[in-house]
Amino acid sequence: ITINGNELTFETGETILEVARRNRIDIPTLCHLENTLPTTTCQICVVEIDGESGLKESCATQAEDGMVIQTESSSVIAFRKEKISGLLASGNHNCAIRKFEARDWTDFQLGVQADDQKEDICPVWGSCELQDLAYRYQVETRGVASSACKYEMERANPFIIRDFSRCILCGRCVKACREIQVNDAIEFGYEGEDSKIIARDDLQLVDSDCVFCGECVQVCPVGALVPDREFRDDRFVDTQKVRSTCSFCGVGCQIDMFVQDNRIVKIDGADRDLPPNNASLCVKGRFGYD
Repeated sequence: ITINGNELTFETGETILEVARRNRIDIPTLCHLENTLPTTTCQICVVEIDGESGLKESCATQAEDGMVIQTESSSVIAFRKEKISGLLASGNHNCAIRKFEARDWTDFQLGVQADDQKEDICPVWGSCELQDLAYRYQVETRGVASSACKYEMERANPFIIRDFSRCILCGRCVKACREIQVNDAIEFGYEGEDSKIIARDDLQLVDSDCVFCGECVQVCPVGALVPDREFRDDRFVDTQKVRSTCSFCGVGCQIDMFVQDNRIVKIDGADRDLPPNNASLCVKGRFGYD
């Protein structure tokens, strides 16, 4: 196949996205999660294929002999900008890329601070994939109707904050829970404007089958799932990432410790291709660092 003028080989069954990534061609996506089934919920990964009508999701379209593909054509970029703009206009995405008149912006920010119970910008500002894409494509939201969130923030457990106002319903957390950790604790609930990621019968996590492994937090591309301890102002302090081995049991899980002033403030699983845990952790490995 040919992607952006590059002639590439592929294996039978590979998707366009897999071929592109293997050859270091960047196709952005918000819902794709490696080693899980594609859901095509975000549609950010669309590409243009010569001779095909409409744009195709690269995460779910298998490569075929003779395909000629453009990943950044004008129609692709216009489609992505429209999708990103719609996602930004839903809920409390209060990064500086939102476009309001001055008075409306102030009212919006004050409302977000009241919902967050915290006088600060979004807790993942600077490390949000949606924000990165908005800057990358210079997305404008002025004139796009905003929609408020119907669901309050959940902080009823000591580990994970669930901020439904920043959830973009990409489904990464569901795939991580079901297909990577095989806990099956969360799923899509309700329909249409009432859509929400729910734990069993729409319970709070602490009352559900959740084991607080935090895999959902690690894969969330926005600020919908954040560690409770990280919901403070230390993310702008100089941080060193240190690779280490979890010491809680004999499995030998590889971890990345985030250290500030010789103090651990966060732990993530290491690289996806690094055994034995391939970036997954249990509740002790991820949250038990006091």
